[in-house]
Amino acid sequence: MNTHHTPAQEVGADFVPVVTSLLGTDLYKFTMLQPMLHSMPANQAEYRFVCRNEATYPLSEIRDEVERQIEHLCTLRFSEEELQYLGGLRYMKSDFIDFLRIFRIQQRYISVTASGDGLSIVAKGPQIHVMLFEIFVLAIVNEIHFRRLATPDVIEEGRRRLQDKIALLRIGARDLQRQHPFEFFDFGVRRRFSAAWQEEVVATLAREVPEFFKGTSNVHLAKKYGLVPIGTMAHEYLQTFQATGVQLKGFQKAAFENWVQEYRGDLGVALTDVVGMDAFLADFDLYFAKLFDGLRHDSGDPIVWGEKALAHYARLKVNAHSKRLVFSDGLDLPAALSLYGRFADRIQTGFGIGTNLTNDVGLTPLNIVMKLVSCNGQPVAKLSDSPGKTICDDETFLAYLRQVFRIEG
Repeated sequence: MNTHHTPAQEVGADFVPVVTSLLGTDLYKFTMLQPMLHSMPANQAEYRFVCRNEATYPLSEIRDEVERQIEHLCTLRFSEEELQYLGGLRYMKSDFIDFLRIFRIQQRYISVTASGDGLSIVAKGPQIHVMLFEIFVLAIVNEIHFRRLATPDVIEEGRRRLQDKIALLRIGARDLQRQHPFEFFDFGVRRRFSAAWQEEVVATLAREVPEFFKGTSNVHLAKKYGLVPIGTMAHEYLQTFQATGVQLKGFQKAAFENWVQEYRGDLGVALTDVVGMDAFLADFDLYFAKLFDGLRHDSGDPIVWGEKALAHYARLKVNAHSKRLVFSDGLDLPAALSLYGRFADRIQTGFGIGTNLTNDVGLTPLNIVMKLVSCNGQPVAKLSDSPGKTICDDETFLAYLRQVFRIEG
């Protein structure tokens, strides 16, 4: 498969880079970086790696190779062809493209150490310089981990499972036809078995089921295969506003207003679970409900969440058929088809599938994240609708956040 050739690839005959293009990340990294560059360029932030499950072997054993891959990552630059592609997306501004032209990921802002059997990876520094580490670090840890476990049989199993998914789509999605079409996207960069496997999955789906497979969050693959790059905002964008001088009670409204002013109607899918769906809906008034095209689910019961969203639009007298619910929490295709069957006669839907597309090869996936833990010297938190997804280093701040938004612990 085609790769970007860089001088770093020549360092040692045994070195095979995981990341070969700075476009090989989620679109929302760019769509969040642009407003942060414009409205809060001086932010200081800390991101921390966490593995939530037990790896097949101690991750500490791959520390040296992870660091070597990050060294290579820090040699990459955006090519003019890549910048031309990004600049062709109508919501990307010319000054942001100029920033990317001189941008480089800098190793001085990240540390990788062994911590017992695990890995401690911390990126700390100016937020506009450290926020791009997240997806690349997760992709690197995953791929280095799975290189030790990869065999031809594993890839064959992955291909067999992929064909089963395609067969399910051809039968299930057609049999389930609703008022709005079934559409799903690849959200699997950070969870993938490998870059090569993600590319094979995306290329296969684009070729075999283009009527259902409508895009990928991986900007490099979207460019290469002529797909729509998918993504708007992640938790870190909203969490940042917990530490930027606005009153805590108003951080979500401040974040959404900033987004509206930046994108003027583009990229209109709002993330709902930074402090839970109920607190989100309390802030998502008629103004935002009209300006945003839809909502994204990432924790809690998806049916309960979807019904709350529809009830909210009904209360506001907003036509739900003009809006979209995007589901993206640990989905597989059967779950996506089930949710489609329930909601797609009442509202447009979309399904972002990660692990089950890009790391379904018969091995146990790693449950790893690299999350924003502080900004401008202050703790930030995600109060998820799924308790295991709550992230915060500071129990006092977490208690205060619960109190402000009247959320039981």
